[in-house]
Amino acid sequence: MQTDSSFTFVLFGGTGDLSMRKILPALFEAHRAGGMLADSGKIVAVARHAADRSEYLQWVNEHVKPHVSKNGVDEAAWASFLKRIEFVKIDLGNPDDFALLRDAIQDLPGIRVFYLATGPSLFVPICHALASVGLNANARIVLEKPLGYDLKSSNAINDAVGEIFAEEQIYRIDHYLGKEPVQNLLALRFGNALFEPLWRREWVESIQITIAEELGVEARGDFYDNTGALRDMVQNHLLQLLSIVAMEPPHSMDSDSVRDEKLRVLRALKPVDPRDIGKVAVRGQYHSGVIRGTSVPAYATEPGVRPDSTTETFVALKVEIENWRWAGVPFFLRTGKRLADRVAEIVVNFRAVPHSALGASALRAGANRLVIRLQPNETIRLYCLAKQPGEGMNLASVHLDLAFDQFFREGQMEAYQRLLLDVINGRLALFVRRDEQEAAWRWVEPILNEWKASNKPPKPYASGTWGPAASSAMLAQHGTCWLEEEN
Repeated sequence: MQTDSSFTFVLFGGTGDLSMRKILPALFEAHRAGGMLADSGKIVAVARHAADRSEYLQWVNEHVKPHVSKNGVDEAAWASFLKRIEFVKIDLGNPDDFALLRDAIQDLPGIRVFYLATGPSLFVPICHALASVGLNANARIVLEKPLGYDLKSSNAINDAVGEIFAEEQIYRIDHYLGKEPVQNLLALRFGNALFEPLWRREWVESIQITIAEELGVEARGDFYDNTGALRDMVQNHLLQLLSIVAMEPPHSMDSDSVRDEKLRVLRALKPVDPRDIGKVAVRGQYHSGVIRGTSVPAYATEPGVRPDSTTETFVALKVEIENWRWAGVPFFLRTGKRLADRVAEIVVNFRAVPHSALGASALRAGANRLVIRLQPNETIRLYCLAKQPGEGMNLASVHLDLAFDQFFREGQMEAYQRLLLDVINGRLALFVRRDEQEAAWRWVEPILNEWKASNKPPKPYASGTWGPAASSAMLAQHGTCWLEEEN
């Protein structure tokens, strides 16, 4: 990803957690790699919790540096990276302060990128303030999730932002789309004759997509209690991953070709009948338990959470796609907090052989599967059956490990690093288009509405487990189970 594109990267929320843990470390890695960022490119942090540039750089040294470079920090690279950083102290609630930002960046070169690492309530006011001082022209704006609370509020934000920035200027970021295994999923499917003929209902029995966390809500109780797992994870991350897995081959990898195919998948999702939600959707809430030997509290006792809260911290769904390729194939989605392990993965379970001359083990479910691990370690494994050494025809599961770190000596690029470079270079393929977002909200809303109307409490599950038993029961009805033994 060599570039000569000069840029001015304006980071709103410059002292926030996202800036500290993800954005600034990603920009440093691109800087350290050499050639990925134009030498003239500048980073302009915007915040009100530092007095001046010197104090802000002190904050960067104390809080950002520990999050960069797992194998240690190259001090020379770090020192040169800090030279890229400027700082503007403004109050985001005061539109008049944006004149200070305009004056600070008006002579800086290159494309202007405005990254809104703030709460969504500030998206529209910031956009209006940028327009009031003429900073919206020929610029790009990056919006973090959550973008709205439901379809109506999402449309309201998109309408307001769309009055100021054209759709091709808006980059709605979903960092899961920037992960290396997701990129390799596209390469495996569309770059090889081996997988694509099998990627359909005739050969695929079911597909699972899991994003599991060991952490609870931490210090985000107030936010999370008004959001829940369905809004926080399913509407964006999980449905985006599903659309990547299920999409038809695009005619090219340009931005609209890829996003057109993703949109077709989202529009083909079988609508959920409110009368069937109990059969295809499970919601849970974690109670106290033990994670890695440490006792952890129940969700209802977390700071900022209402004691009588019915907010879900776990969701499992059965999803169907009504098109020629996937008709009849169940997609199982699962996400939750305080689960047994931290893992994000896609599991493609292929159908068993139609008849086995080698015994019953060749007919067992999941004997052939592709496991795409997104976190914590990024791998792709193809599982199949092989004969065990010795007498007799005894079969055992073996796997082919696509160890990309052994084939490619250069280190893998982190998701935010790839996506930020795409913004700077004007590549939209890995960002969510408005019509995709609307289709996802439209599918999710009946579930949200039914859960709200029924007022039934979520099913309890102990922290450190894999969620409510009803989640496993839902898969058992289809003769399968969650893949939980991988490490």
